Amino acid sequence: MAITALHTAATGMQALSTKIDVIANNIANAETVGFKSSRVNFQDLLYQIRAQPGVQTSTETAAPLGTQIGLGVLVSNTQLNFKQGSAIQGNNLDAMIQGDGFFQVELPNGGVAYTRAGNFVRNANGELVLGNSMGYRLRDTPTIPENVPSDKISIGSNGEISGLDENGQIQTFGQLQLAWFPNPGGLIQYGSNVYAETDASGTPSEGNPGEDGLGTIIPGHLEQSTTEAVTELVELIKTQRVFQMNSQSIQTADQALQVVANLRR
Repeated sequence: MAITALHTAATGMQALSTKIDVIANNIANAETVGFKSSRVNFQDLLYQIRAQPGVQTSTETAAPLGTQIGLGVLVSNTQLNFKQGSAIQGNNLDAMIQGDGFFQVELPNGGVAYTRAGNFVRNANGELVLGNSMGYRLRDTPTIPENVPSDKISIGSNGEISGLDENGQIQTFGQLQLAWFPNPGGLIQYGSNVYAETDASGTPSEGNPGEDGLGTIIPGHLEQSTTEAVTELVELIKTQRVFQMNSQSIQTADQALQVVANLRR
């Protein structure tokens, strides 16, 4: 009946509305350092089995097909795209991970968060912090002496944090480590360019850059967002058209119900 079509089309519009929200967020973060775009995955809902396939129709024959009416669509999940972002030139405190791994930063509550953004700055205490609105402290940050100019500090490809003091002498201040997850797609997004561990992501393994399958550091560079503007705009147009088709299905079902309602006239 047309009433089923009304509800089915409504589920399509709800699911597609969620996809538009996700695409809008991807596009909005096209210039966000270390941002990983998301895609929406769908799944079909339950089916009305009006005629069972394989039902015996005689002593020698069986129905090869059945009648199954679907009841719509549901957003099953959103999936992060952890492919490698492009490199852009940054400053001496910037660092980009080439390959797998995450930088580790400390949260105000004492927990640890993970990020692909490597736009670090030096705070008033001589520590390296993430250059976002929260200023999360790098978990492995050393305390860099005041006599070392900020423009003389660098993070090496192996994660070694070093710099030149006022006398031109090279000093090694600390060693940065990366974290790796069995399922990075299971991380929860906290905003401010950071992720948090969940049961789905698995327990992180830590190591120096370039060891045990972890990526290396590209000094003085940043990883761009994985949002591809053209792809997202094409998906937005497609989603808009399918949304319109679902709304047309609702109008058609409404017209059919109107015809039924007018039969008594």
